[in-house]
Amino acid sequence: MSEPRETTNLDRYGDAELPWSRAEAALSTPPSPEITHFLGTCRPDGTPHAAGIGAQWLAGNFYFTSNPTTRKARDLAVNPRCTISARLDGIDLVLEGTAAKVTDVETLERVAAGYRDGGWPCQVEGEALTAPFSAPSAGPPPWEVYRLTAHTVVGVATREPYGATRWTF
Repeated sequence: MSEPRETTNLDRYGDAELPWSRAEAALSTPPSPEITHFLGTCRPDGTPHAAGIGAQWLAGNFYFTSNPTTRKARDLAVNPRCTISARLDGIDLVLEGTAAKVTDVETLERVAAGYRDGGWPCQVEGEALTAPFSAPSAGPPPWEVYRLTAHTVVGVATREPYGATRWTF
């Protein structure tokens, strides 16, 4: 993700806008069981759906996995617009954008390596990931990889310096 094309200070207490570098540093935290990201999708009938996911930030995009039969994957197949939310070190973030399946082996290998570094022993098999285990709600392998391309990010600082900012890309 490049630098934001627009930054809007949302803070009503007089705090300065947050620098994008602060959000990006928090996003770069390696995947771990201590950090849960939440994917928000929309069912075909318009009702919302949220699911905890293991996500990771690589080269300016979020990557996450899903078995193709899960609610979130079925939702994304109909409507790729979604959100990812997380409470990270010192800042809460919500990213809004679109998700697309990733099938190129080079990217899949980078994503798998990131998950392995975080403790999940996955590997690339075909155009998806497999592993001896995953989250109880993840369904069986294979797990397809998705890339969220964000167009808007909102951050609220949870420690000093405080502030609230929206970045548009």
